[in-house]
Amino acid sequence: MDYTVTWSPEALDDVESIARFIERDSVFYANAVVTKIVDSSRSLISLPNRGRKVPELDDQSIRELFVYSYRLIYQIRKDTVLIIAVVHDKRQFTPESD
Repeated sequence: MDYTVTWSPEALDDVESIARFIERDSVFYANAVVTKIVDSSRSLISLPNRGRKVPELDDQSIRELFVYSYRLIYQIRKDTVLIIAVVHDKRQFTPESD
């Protein structure tokens, strides 16, 4: 079964911020990093469980993939994978409270 991959507004903001930061030194590398992040998210269509469980959380449905020095954090739902954040691998993930 294939899943639908969607992005939260916060995760999209994260990617835009990463691109702006890297662009200060290299537009080429900014584009390469963003492309790799997007391609990695697309791989979750058929293999959503391939990422590891996020260590800061006790929730098997929230997982992560490493893309260069970034953590692509996502939640597996019934037939959807929601990208919830993209953070530097040195940062601890703390989801916003509702």
